[in-house]
Amino acid sequence: MSTNLANLLYLIPIVAFILALRFLSNPATARRGNQIGAVGMLVAIVVTWIHVGSASWWAIVVAMAIGGGFGAVAARRVKMTAMPQMVALFNGVGGGAAALIALAELHRILPEPGRPKIDIALAIALSGLIGAISFSGSLIAFAKLQELIRGRPITYPGQKVLNLALLGVCVVLSVVLVSGVQDEWLLWLVIGGAVLFGVLFVLPIGGADMPVVISLLNAFTGLAVAVGGFELENNVLIVAGMLVGASGTLLTLMMGRAMNRSIANVLFGAFGQVSAGAAAAAESDGGSVRSAGAEDVAVMLAYAHKVVFVPGYGLAVAQAQHDVRQLADLLEDKGVEVSYAIHPVAGRMPGHMNVLLAEANVPYPQLKEMDEANSEFSRTDVALVVGANDVVNPDARNNEGSPIYGMPILNVDDAQTVVVLKRSMNPGFAGIENPLFYNPKTVMLFGDAKESIDRLIEDVKSL
Repeated sequence: MSTNLANLLYLIPIVAFILALRFLSNPATARRGNQIGAVGMLVAIVVTWIHVGSASWWAIVVAMAIGGGFGAVAARRVKMTAMPQMVALFNGVGGGAAALIALAELHRILPEPGRPKIDIALAIALSGLIGAISFSGSLIAFAKLQELIRGRPITYPGQKVLNLALLGVCVVLSVVLVSGVQDEWLLWLVIGGAVLFGVLFVLPIGGADMPVVISLLNAFTGLAVAVGGFELENNVLIVAGMLVGASGTLLTLMMGRAMNRSIANVLFGAFGQVSAGAAAAAESDGGSVRSAGAEDVAVMLAYAHKVVFVPGYGLAVAQAQHDVRQLADLLEDKGVEVSYAIHPVAGRMPGHMNVLLAEANVPYPQLKEMDEANSEFSRTDVALVVGANDVVNPDARNNEGSPIYGMPILNVDDAQTVVVLKRSMNPGFAGIENPLFYNPKTVMLFGDAKESIDRLIEDVKSL
């Protein structure tokens, strides 16, 4: 296949990726977006295979069968609670692949007479550096989300200076590589240093900031893939990588804005390292926790005019999204107005709650973004908080000493009554206490979220 024909056919996957990204921006069309993207990728692989050709075609078939089989099985079997981990892991694989391509390309061109062009050498260095950082950083994010290592920030004296020095060494080695000392061992040093930097870069970031970190590392992977496209002179890689890089960067900035924090503060602030004493302060002011039984909460819900569900990571852990949908349907049958308040950073990855509720076929118009939801809480009879913690913490508004002060939250305390479904009084993923639990209008329904919702369903049915 000629290069001109290949480039013409590459327009098909390029258009498909753009359309996929467009459809993925709306939960109602996200499935179609995934399908379009998959078809585009298949076309890109087939065209590249025919255009490049290979004597080792059987090796490519075996590799595709192994990788494709693993991806299909993992995507089908993964639980919604583990979806952020899978996203982090797959993202790391993409970054690692970009770094390996840089090594392979340098190995291929070194025997050729003359030095490689400076643009190709620069692309190889950047692809190896950025891809390796994304690879190891994503693995640490995976380990934190999977609780293989603790979610709190892991810090040590001189950490920022060491990280900066290590990154500086990697950059200097990259410059040396580009300037003419084009030996494979030099690129191995760059990639090795970048892998170590990726580990040290993510370790000090608290688990509550993992959604932002995953989004940022996704942007890194996209950039590494785009640079790899310049190495291989492959237009579809360049476009696909830039789409991922640009969208990941925009999403990172939007999530930082949603938390009212700069990206620098997210990456270097060690958020969650020190716990706030909100609970002790509440108790000293005479605050106390009120608990209620499922029967009492069912009465509140059944005779309310408006109920707002506020989902959090606890909903995903309990796999209670289908039960919440069933409870909402029961309440609607009784004439209750039902909606869902979605915080931009609820859960463990961007859009986690939207995906979770879409799995339960919750009508998309019932999903209210934060600004719209906050305007409705004042006329809400019951706000039912299911496993959320930090995104409903009023310290973000009232306590200047709180690590989350200034972060926009869901103003559930504006509702007439707040019911919180929670296993215990343990703090959320950010590691800070929540004075909402001591608010006189708040009642706690302790227990597994799924079991609590099931009890509420039975009690609402009997009313």
